[in-house]
Amino acid sequence: MRCTASKKKIRVEQVPCCGRCVLIASLYREELRRAPGTWRWMLGVACLPALIQFILMLLLPESPRWLYRKGRESEAEAILSKLYSTDELEMEIQALKESIQNESSSGDNHHQKKVNVVTLLQSTAVRRGLIAGVGLQVFQQFVGINTVMYYSPTIVQLAGFASNRTALLLSLVTAGLNALGSVVSIFFIDRTGRKKLLVVSLVGVAVSLGFLTAVFHEAASRSPAVSVTDTSRFNGSSLACPSHPGKWDCAECLRGSCGFCASSAGKMLPGACLAEGDAAKGACRGERRLWYTRGCPSRFGWLALVGMALYIIFFSPGMGTVPWIVNSEIYPLRLRGVCGGIAATACWVSNLIVAQSFLSLTRAIGTSWTFLAFGVISVFGLLFVLVCVPETKGLHIEDIEKMLEGRALHLKFWNNGAAPKKPPHGDVET
Repeated sequence: MRCTASKKKIRVEQVPCCGRCVLIASLYREELRRAPGTWRWMLGVACLPALIQFILMLLLPESPRWLYRKGRESEAEAILSKLYSTDELEMEIQALKESIQNESSSGDNHHQKKVNVVTLLQSTAVRRGLIAGVGLQVFQQFVGINTVMYYSPTIVQLAGFASNRTALLLSLVTAGLNALGSVVSIFFIDRTGRKKLLVVSLVGVAVSLGFLTAVFHEAASRSPAVSVTDTSRFNGSSLACPSHPGKWDCAECLRGSCGFCASSAGKMLPGACLAEGDAAKGACRGERRLWYTRGCPSRFGWLALVGMALYIIFFSPGMGTVPWIVNSEIYPLRLRGVCGGIAATACWVSNLIVAQSFLSLTRAIGTSWTFLAFGVISVFGLLFVLVCVPETKGLHIEDIEKMLEGRALHLKFWNNGAAPKKPPHGDVET
Protein backbone atom coordinates (compact mmCIF):
# COMPACT_ATOMS: atom_id res chain seq x y z
CA MET A 1 0.00 0.00 0.00
CA ARG A 2 1.48 3.32 -0.99
CA CYS A 3 1.76 6.29 1.34
CA THR A 4 0.42 9.42 -0.32
CA ALA A 5 1.68 12.94 0.17
CA SER A 6 -1.48 14.00 1.97
CA LYS A 7 -1.28 11.09 4.38
CA LYS A 8 2.36 11.83 5.16
CA LYS A 9 1.59 15.51 5.59
CA ILE A 10 -1.11 14.75 8.15
CA ARG A 11 1.23 12.44 10.04
CA VAL A 12 4.16 14.87 9.99
CA GLU A 13 2.05 17.82 11.13
CA GLN A 14 0.63 15.88 14.09
CA VAL A 15 4.03 15.26 15.70
CA PRO A 16 4.83 18.92 16.65
CA CYS A 17 1.57 19.14 18.63
CA CYS A 18 3.43 17.49 21.51
CA GLY A 19 5.94 20.35 21.71
CA ARG A 20 3.19 22.96 21.71
CA CYS A 21 1.38 21.12 24.51
CA VAL A 22 4.59 21.05 26.58
CA LEU A 23 4.81 24.84 26.23
CA ILE A 24 1.18 25.26 27.33
CA ALA A 25 1.83 23.02 30.35
CA SER A 26 4.89 25.08 31.28
CA LEU A 27 2.88 28.30 31.12
CA TYR A 28 0.20 26.79 33.36
CA ARG A 29 2.90 25.66 35.77
CA GLU A 30 4.15 29.24 36.12
CA GLU A 31 0.62 30.54 36.75
CA LEU A 32 -0.18 27.81 39.28
CA ARG A 33 3.07 28.49 41.13
CA ARG A 34 1.43 31.51 42.74
CA ALA A 35 -1.51 29.51 44.09
CA PRO A 36 -1.48 27.91 47.57
CA GLY A 37 -0.95 24.16 47.47
CA THR A 38 0.90 24.42 44.14
CA TRP A 39 1.71 20.76 43.60
CA ARG A 40 -1.90 19.73 44.34
CA TRP A 41 -3.20 22.11 41.69
CA MET A 42 -0.65 20.84 39.18
CA LEU A 43 -1.78 17.25 39.72
CA GLY A 44 -5.44 18.25 39.63
CA VAL A 45 -5.20 20.26 36.41
CA ALA A 46 -3.43 17.33 34.73
CA CYS A 47 -6.65 15.31 35.12
CA LEU A 48 -8.52 17.60 32.72
CA PRO A 49 -6.65 16.79 29.47
CA ALA A 50 -6.68 13.11 30.45
CA LEU A 51 -10.47 13.24 30.85
CA ILE A 52 -10.86 15.04 27.52
CA GLN A 53 -8.65 12.47 25.81
CA PHE A 54 -10.67 9.62 27.33
CA ILE A 55 -13.92 11.08 25.98
CA LEU A 56 -12.41 11.68 22.53
CA MET A 57 -10.99 8.15 22.43
CA LEU A 58 -14.53 6.81 22.78
CA LEU A 59 -15.40 8.69 19.58
CA LEU A 60 -12.30 7.54 17.70
CA PRO A 61 -13.14 5.24 14.74
CA GLU A 62 -11.35 1.97 14.03
CA SER A 63 -8.64 1.96 11.37
CA PRO A 64 -9.83 1.35 7.77
CA ARG A 65 -7.50 -1.62 7.51
CA TRP A 66 -9.06 -3.36 10.53
CA LEU A 67 -12.57 -2.63 9.25
CA TYR A 68 -11.76 -4.15 5.85
CA ARG A 69 -10.50 -7.30 7.51
CA LYS A 70 -13.79 -7.57 9.40
CA GLY A 71 -15.82 -7.13 6.21
CA ARG A 72 -17.06 -3.64 7.15
CA GLU A 73 -15.98 -2.06 3.89
CA SER A 74 -18.54 0.75 3.81
CA GLU A 75 -17.37 2.04 7.22
CA ALA A 76 -13.74 1.88 6.09
CA GLU A 77 -14.50 3.82 2.91
CA ALA A 78 -16.42 6.45 4.89
CA ILE A 79 -13.38 7.04 7.11
CA LEU A 80 -11.01 7.20 4.14
CA SER A 81 -13.26 9.77 2.47
CA LYS A 82 -12.58 12.13 5.40
CA LEU A 83 -8.81 11.81 4.96
CA TYR A 84 -8.39 11.99 1.20
CA SER A 85 -9.59 14.12 -1.66
CA THR A 86 -11.95 12.66 -4.25
CA ASP A 87 -9.06 12.16 -6.69
CA GLU A 88 -7.06 10.12 -4.16
CA LEU A 89 -9.91 8.20 -2.55
CA GLU A 90 -10.39 5.51 -5.20
CA MET A 91 -6.65 4.85 -5.38
CA GLU A 92 -6.43 4.45 -1.61
CA ILE A 93 -9.40 2.09 -1.47
CA GLN A 94 -7.96 -0.03 -4.27
CA ALA A 95 -4.50 -0.06 -2.67
CA LEU A 96 -5.99 -1.13 0.67
CA LYS A 97 -7.90 -3.98 -0.96
CA GLU A 98 -4.83 -5.19 -2.83
CA SER A 99 -2.67 -5.04 0.29
CA ILE A 100 -5.07 -7.20 2.31
CA GLN A 101 -5.53 -9.63 -0.58
CA ASN A 102 -1.77 -9.97 -0.97
CA GLU A 103 -1.40 -10.78 2.73
CA SER A 104 -4.04 -13.48 2.50
CA SER A 105 -2.69 -15.04 -0.69
CA SER A 106 0.96 -14.97 0.39
CA GLY A 107 0.34 -17.07 3.49
CA ASP A 108 1.99 -14.32 5.52
CA ASN A 109 -1.20 -13.46 7.36
CA HIS A 110 0.35 -12.14 10.55
CA HIS A 111 -2.84 -10.69 11.92
CA GLN A 112 -4.29 -14.20 12.28
CA LYS A 113 -1.23 -15.50 14.12
CA LYS A 114 0.16 -14.58 17.47
CA VAL A 115 2.94 -12.10 16.79
CA ASN A 116 5.94 -12.19 19.11
CA VAL A 117 9.44 -10.80 19.04
CA VAL A 118 10.91 -13.99 17.56
CA THR A 119 8.37 -13.90 14.72
CA LEU A 120 9.19 -10.26 13.99
CA LEU A 121 12.94 -10.79 13.97
CA GLN A 122 12.67 -13.60 11.43
CA SER A 123 11.90 -11.01 8.75
CA THR A 124 14.99 -9.14 7.55
CA ALA A 125 13.02 -5.99 6.72
CA VAL A 126 11.20 -5.92 10.06
CA ARG A 127 14.37 -6.68 12.02
CA ARG A 128 16.31 -3.86 10.37
CA GLY A 129 13.33 -1.55 10.71
CA LEU A 130 13.12 -2.30 14.43
CA ILE A 131 16.84 -1.69 14.87
CA ALA A 132 16.46 1.72 13.23
CA GLY A 133 13.18 2.65 14.93
CA VAL A 134 13.97 1.42 18.44
CA GLY A 135 17.53 2.76 18.22
CA LEU A 136 16.28 6.23 17.33
CA GLN A 137 13.85 6.26 20.26
CA VAL A 138 16.54 5.12 22.70
CA PHE A 139 19.08 7.69 21.51
CA GLN A 140 16.37 10.36 21.57
CA GLN A 141 16.17 9.91 25.34
CA PHE A 142 19.80 9.14 26.14
CA VAL A 143 21.10 12.40 24.66
CA GLY A 144 19.37 13.95 27.67
CA ILE A 145 16.38 15.84 26.28
CA ASN A 146 13.97 15.10 29.10
CA THR A 147 16.51 15.96 31.76
CA VAL A 148 16.55 19.44 30.22
CA MET A 149 12.74 19.54 29.93
CA TYR A 150 11.97 18.03 33.37
CA TYR A 151 14.80 19.62 35.35
CA SER A 152 15.29 22.92 33.52
CA PRO A 153 14.59 24.98 36.70
CA THR A 154 17.14 22.85 38.57
CA ILE A 155 19.70 23.20 35.75
CA VAL A 156 19.19 26.96 35.80
CA GLN A 157 19.92 26.94 39.54
CA LEU A 158 22.97 24.73 38.96
CA ALA A 159 24.14 27.41 36.52
CA GLY A 160 24.21 29.95 39.35
CA PHE A 161 20.73 31.49 39.60
CA ALA A 162 19.59 31.40 43.23
CA SER A 163 15.95 32.47 42.89
CA ASN A 164 13.32 29.76 42.37
CA ARG A 165 11.12 32.25 40.56
CA THR A 166 13.92 33.24 38.18
CA ALA A 167 14.70 29.58 37.54
CA LEU A 168 11.07 28.79 36.69
CA LEU A 169 10.73 31.81 34.40
CA LEU A 170 13.96 31.05 32.55
CA SER A 171 12.92 27.41 32.14
CA LEU A 172 10.00 28.63 30.00
CA VAL A 173 12.60 29.47 27.35
CA THR A 174 13.37 25.79 26.82
CA ALA A 175 9.69 24.88 26.50
CA GLY A 176 9.11 27.73 24.04
CA LEU A 177 12.10 26.82 21.88
CA ASN A 178 11.04 23.17 21.92
CA ALA A 179 7.59 24.11 20.61
CA LEU A 180 9.09 26.43 17.98
CA GLY A 181 11.57 23.81 16.81
CA SER A 182 8.88 21.17 16.38
CA VAL A 183 6.93 23.57 14.16
CA VAL A 184 10.06 24.34 12.12
CA SER A 185 10.48 20.63 11.40
CA ILE A 186 7.22 20.68 9.40
CA PHE A 187 8.85 22.91 6.79
CA PHE A 188 12.10 20.95 6.48
CA ILE A 189 11.17 17.29 6.96
CA ASP A 190 10.06 16.73 3.35
CA ARG A 191 12.55 19.16 1.83
CA THR A 192 15.77 17.92 3.40
CA GLY A 193 14.76 14.37 4.25
CA ARG A 194 14.63 12.57 7.56
CA LYS A 195 18.25 11.46 7.71
CA LYS A 196 19.80 14.84 6.90
CA LEU A 197 17.67 16.43 9.60
CA LEU A 198 18.80 13.80 12.11
CA VAL A 199 22.47 14.25 11.22
CA VAL A 200 22.36 18.05 11.51
CA SER A 201 20.38 17.75 14.75
CA LEU A 202 22.82 15.34 16.40
CA VAL A 203 25.88 17.34 15.33
CA GLY A 204 24.32 20.45 16.89
CA VAL A 205 23.31 18.54 20.02
CA ALA A 206 26.85 17.18 20.47
CA VAL A 207 28.38 20.66 20.05
CA SER A 208 25.84 22.20 22.46
CA LEU A 209 26.50 19.54 25.10
CA GLY A 210 30.24 20.10 24.70
CA PHE A 211 29.65 23.82 25.25
CA LEU A 212 27.57 23.11 28.38
CA THR A 213 30.28 20.78 29.66
CA ALA A 214 32.89 23.52 29.33
CA VAL A 215 30.65 26.15 30.95
CA PHE A 216 29.78 24.03 34.00
CA HIS A 217 33.40 22.88 34.36
CA GLU A 218 34.61 26.49 34.43
CA ALA A 219 31.84 27.44 36.85
CA ALA A 220 32.81 24.63 39.24
CA SER A 221 36.53 25.46 39.05
CA ARG A 222 35.86 29.13 39.87
CA SER A 223 33.45 28.49 42.74
CA PRO A 224 33.70 31.15 45.51
CA ALA A 225 35.52 30.11 48.67
CA VAL A 226 33.95 29.56 52.06
CA SER A 227 34.99 32.18 54.61
CA VAL A 228 35.69 30.76 58.06
CA THR A 229 35.20 34.22 59.56
CA ASP A 230 31.87 34.75 57.84
CA THR A 231 30.68 31.25 58.74
CA SER A 232 31.67 31.68 62.40
CA ARG A 233 29.26 34.62 62.69
CA PHE A 234 26.43 32.07 62.63
CA ASN A 235 27.92 29.72 65.25
CA GLY A 236 25.98 31.31 68.07
CA SER A 237 22.70 30.13 66.58
CA SER A 238 24.17 26.75 65.55
CA LEU A 239 23.54 27.47 61.88
CA ALA A 240 27.05 26.76 60.63
CA CYS A 241 27.50 23.59 58.60
CA PRO A 242 28.48 20.88 61.11
CA SER A 243 30.83 19.12 58.68
CA HIS A 244 32.61 22.27 57.45
CA PRO A 245 36.40 21.59 57.63
CA GLY A 246 37.43 25.21 57.09
CA LYS A 247 38.95 24.94 53.59
CA TRP A 248 35.90 24.34 51.44
CA ASP A 249 34.66 26.27 48.48
CA CYS A 250 30.96 26.64 47.61
CA ALA A 251 30.82 23.45 45.51
CA GLU A 252 32.28 21.36 48.36
CA CYS A 253 29.87 23.02 50.78
CA LEU A 254 26.88 21.96 48.68
CA ARG A 255 28.26 18.42 48.26
CA GLY A 256 28.38 18.28 52.05
CA SER A 257 24.57 18.73 52.12
CA CYS A 258 24.86 22.31 53.33
CA GLY A 259 23.89 25.67 51.86
CA PHE A 260 26.03 28.59 50.72
CA CYS A 261 25.20 32.12 51.86
CA ALA A 262 26.84 34.47 49.35
CA SER A 263 28.72 37.53 50.55
CA SER A 264 26.72 40.73 50.76
CA ALA A 265 29.65 42.56 49.12
CA GLY A 266 29.49 40.41 45.99
CA LYS A 267 28.27 36.93 45.20
CA MET A 268 31.69 35.79 43.90
CA LEU A 269 33.45 36.77 47.15
CA PRO A 270 33.94 34.27 50.02
CA GLY A 271 30.69 33.49 51.84
CA ALA A 272 29.31 31.33 54.65
CA CYS A 273 28.65 27.58 54.63
CA LEU A 274 25.55 26.92 56.73
CA ALA A 275 23.43 23.91 57.64
CA GLU A 276 20.70 23.56 55.06
CA GLY A 277 17.28 24.41 56.46
CA ASP A 278 14.68 27.13 56.85
CA ALA A 279 16.48 28.74 59.80
CA ALA A 280 19.76 29.20 57.93
CA LYS A 281 17.92 30.27 54.79
CA GLY A 282 15.98 32.88 56.76
CA ALA A 283 19.10 34.17 58.51
CA CYS A 284 20.96 34.49 55.21
CA ARG A 285 18.15 36.26 53.40
CA GLY A 286 17.55 38.42 56.46
CA GLU A 287 20.91 40.04 55.69
CA ARG A 288 19.82 40.52 52.04
CA ARG A 289 22.21 37.84 50.84
CA LEU A 290 21.63 35.15 48.22
CA TRP A 291 21.06 31.58 49.43
CA TYR A 292 22.32 28.69 47.25
CA THR A 293 21.51 25.01 47.74
CA ARG A 294 21.75 23.52 44.21
CA GLY A 295 24.39 25.50 42.37
CA CYS A 296 27.02 28.07 43.26
CA PRO A 297 27.33 31.73 42.27
CA SER A 298 28.80 31.93 38.79
CA ARG A 299 29.75 34.45 36.14
CA PHE A 300 28.86 31.86 33.51
CA GLY A 301 25.15 31.50 34.26
CA TRP A 302 23.98 33.23 31.09
CA LEU A 303 26.38 31.17 28.99
CA ALA A 304 24.76 28.04 30.41
CA LEU A 305 21.36 29.38 29.33
CA VAL A 306 22.75 29.99 25.83
CA GLY A 307 24.02 26.40 25.76
CA MET A 308 20.63 25.05 26.82
CA ALA A 309 18.90 27.18 24.18
CA LEU A 310 21.25 25.92 21.45
CA TYR A 311 20.69 22.35 22.61
CA ILE A 312 16.90 22.70 22.27
CA ILE A 313 17.18 24.57 18.94
CA PHE A 314 19.18 21.72 17.43
CA PHE A 315 17.33 18.87 19.13
CA SER A 316 13.71 19.78 18.55
CA PRO A 317 13.45 19.92 14.72
CA GLY A 318 15.47 16.72 14.29
CA MET A 319 15.76 14.26 17.15
CA GLY A 320 12.61 15.66 18.73
CA THR A 321 10.26 14.81 15.87
CA VAL A 322 11.98 12.61 13.27
CA PRO A 323 12.19 9.39 15.38
CA TRP A 324 8.39 9.39 15.69
CA ILE A 325 7.95 10.08 11.97
CA VAL A 326 10.41 7.35 10.95
CA ASN A 327 8.63 4.87 13.22
CA SER A 328 5.35 5.71 11.50
CA GLU A 329 6.83 4.97 8.06
CA ILE A 330 9.43 2.25 8.33
CA TYR A 331 7.38 -0.82 9.29
CA PRO A 332 5.14 -2.95 7.05
CA LEU A 333 1.49 -2.00 7.48
CA ARG A 334 0.52 -5.41 8.85
CA LEU A 335 3.02 -5.05 11.72
CA ARG A 336 3.08 -1.30 12.24
CA GLY A 337 1.02 -1.39 15.44
CA VAL A 338 3.19 -4.04 17.10
CA CYS A 339 6.52 -2.55 16.00
CA GLY A 340 5.43 0.98 16.85
CA GLY A 341 4.43 -0.23 20.32
CA ILE A 342 7.84 -1.82 20.84
CA ALA A 343 9.59 1.41 19.81
CA ALA A 344 7.35 3.53 22.06
CA THR A 345 8.03 1.20 25.00
CA ALA A 346 11.77 1.50 24.40
CA CYS A 347 11.38 5.29 24.34
CA TRP A 348 9.60 5.57 27.67
CA VAL A 349 11.75 2.97 29.44
CA SER A 350 14.81 4.95 28.32
CA ASN A 351 13.12 8.14 29.49
CA LEU A 352 12.55 6.59 32.92
CA ILE A 353 16.20 5.56 33.23
CA VAL A 354 17.58 8.95 32.19
CA ALA A 355 15.12 11.03 34.22
CA GLN A 356 15.62 9.00 37.40
CA SER A 357 19.41 9.00 37.17
CA PHE A 358 20.08 12.65 36.26
CA LEU A 359 20.11 14.21 39.74
CA SER A 360 22.07 11.26 41.15
CA LEU A 361 24.66 11.68 38.38
CA THR A 362 25.04 15.42 39.00
CA ARG A 363 25.66 14.73 42.69
CA ALA A 364 28.02 11.82 42.05
CA ILE A 365 30.18 13.07 39.17
CA GLY A 366 29.16 16.72 38.76
CA THR A 367 27.05 18.60 36.24
CA SER A 368 29.83 19.04 33.69
CA TRP A 369 30.65 15.32 33.53
CA THR A 370 26.96 14.47 33.27
CA PHE A 371 26.57 16.68 30.20
CA LEU A 372 29.79 15.25 28.80
CA ALA A 373 28.29 11.75 29.08
CA PHE A 374 25.22 12.91 27.14
CA GLY A 375 27.53 14.44 24.54
CA VAL A 376 29.44 11.18 24.04
CA ILE A 377 26.14 9.32 23.65
CA SER A 378 25.03 11.85 21.02
CA VAL A 379 28.20 11.08 19.01
CA PHE A 380 27.35 7.37 19.12
CA GLY A 381 23.81 8.31 18.10
CA LEU A 382 25.18 10.17 15.08
CA LEU A 383 27.18 7.10 14.01
CA PHE A 384 24.07 4.95 14.48
CA VAL A 385 21.99 7.24 12.25
CA LEU A 386 24.67 7.27 9.54
CA VAL A 387 24.94 3.48 9.50
CA CYS A 388 21.57 2.01 10.45
CA VAL A 389 18.81 4.50 9.61
CA PRO A 390 17.52 4.58 6.00
CA GLU A 391 16.18 7.67 4.26
CA THR A 392 12.41 7.23 3.83
CA LYS A 393 11.70 10.55 2.13
CA GLY A 394 9.57 10.12 -0.99
CA LEU A 395 9.41 6.32 -0.73
CA HIS A 396 6.32 4.13 -0.82
CA ILE A 397 5.89 1.54 1.89
CA GLU A 398 6.79 -1.29 -0.49
CA ASP A 399 9.97 0.55 -1.52
CA ILE A 400 11.03 0.99 2.11
CA GLU A 401 10.49 -2.72 2.77
CA LYS A 402 12.53 -3.70 -0.29
CA MET A 403 15.30 -1.31 0.70
CA LEU A 404 15.50 -2.80 4.20
CA GLU A 405 15.62 -6.31 2.76
CA GLY A 406 18.33 -5.37 0.29
CA ARG A 407 20.91 -3.70 2.49
CA ALA A 408 21.99 -3.48 6.09
CA LEU A 409 24.02 -0.26 5.99
CA HIS A 410 22.66 3.13 4.93
CA LEU A 411 25.63 5.48 4.88
CA LYS A 412 24.32 7.61 2.01
CA PHE A 413 21.81 10.26 2.99
CA TRP A 414 22.29 12.90 0.31
CA ASN A 415 20.16 11.35 -2.44
CA ASN A 416 16.70 12.58 -3.37
CA GLY A 417 14.77 9.69 -1.87
CA ALA A 418 14.42 7.70 -5.09
CA ALA A 419 13.48 4.09 -4.60
CA PRO A 420 16.68 2.07 -4.29
CA LYS A 421 17.42 -1.01 -6.28
CA LYS A 422 18.14 -4.23 -4.51
CA PRO A 423 21.82 -5.12 -4.83
CA PRO A 424 22.53 -8.36 -6.70
CA HIS A 425 23.38 -11.55 -4.78
CA GLY A 426 22.39 -9.97 -1.45
CA ASP A 427 25.42 -7.66 -1.40
CA VAL A 428 25.45 -4.96 1.23
CA GLU A 429 25.09 -1.51 -0.28
CA THR A 430 26.87 1.30 1.50
